[in-house]
Amino acid sequence: MNKGEFWALLTDRLYSDLDERDEIFVRQPLLAHYTTLDVLEKILSTGELWFSNPLFMNDLDEVRFGILKGIQILKDSDDVRKAWKSEERYQAFLDAVDHYRDRFENEHALDTYVFCTSEHDPLDHDGLLSMWRGYGGNGKGVALVFDTSKIAEVSDSPLMVVKVKYGSSEERIAWMNAVVSSVTEFINDTVIERELIYLVAAGAFDRLKTLALVMKHSGFREENEWRVIYLPERDQDEKLGSMRGYFNGPRGVEPKLKFKFEAISGVTDPEFSLDRILSKVILGPSISSVLAQRSIERMFEVIKKPDLRERLVASSIPFRSF
Repeated sequence: MNKGEFWALLTDRLYSDLDERDEIFVRQPLLAHYTTLDVLEKILSTGELWFSNPLFMNDLDEVRFGILKGIQILKDSDDVRKAWKSEERYQAFLDAVDHYRDRFENEHALDTYVFCTSEHDPLDHDGLLSMWRGYGGNGKGVALVFDTSKIAEVSDSPLMVVKVKYGSSEERIAWMNAVVSSVTEFINDTVIERELIYLVAAGAFDRLKTLALVMKHSGFREENEWRVIYLPERDQDEKLGSMRGYFNGPRGVEPKLKFKFEAISGVTDPEFSLDRILSKVILGPSISSVLAQRSIERMFEVIKKPDLRERLVASSIPFRSF
């Protein structure tokens, strides 16, 4: 078995817990991104969508908790130790896990990015009040609704779209334990040559890291979130390397991925564009007057996006911000 075949076998096992019904290209949901009018203008003017680093977001504790706790569970597992059947092979595995953890912290953590969206009901023209309050300018913003049925799958893309898992601290720890159990089962069931031990460590760390990036406390369940995740270690040809940048804002300088809405070989399909995937723009309930709608339509015309006028709808939620 060569390295490629071994890696495919390993990842199939470690990701076998994912429900195929929740895969983006199976579900093809509408995904809404709630934001401010200022950000809307910048997206349409530049053709850029900014991804954020989760370590600079409110999800800091979830991501850090997931990675550190997951590695702790992996290292503390007697089952994993016994599965390697020799202390020398077990220590080689631990050393490799430490290597991939350090590599992530030193090379990849800064440029791991996420773009957050909320699953959207096709019949909903109002949006969620909690999302308007939390992310849509307290009702004075917009929701950009993307149609994922217009996006084709690209194998080996450094971008992945994943449904967020919600749970209590106990449930999230249980998910990490399940990953460690899968690692143990793979070691027990597979003949692993000495030179392939590092791949088991790489797979285990990758799975725990990916899990950490999509776990959130159950209190956020209403958001029904999907995340677009950029993993720099999977962008070996630096297809998006030139899009890595920064933003100097109220929280200081933060790293950003300034993603261009364009067809990129190995990343997106040939027909990918903002005009193709943007289904509608929902105007927030605090600024849903006829005059506000006409003003937004004027914006579309000036930015040379007149076709968006037909996709603009106004939320009818009786909400006024304070």
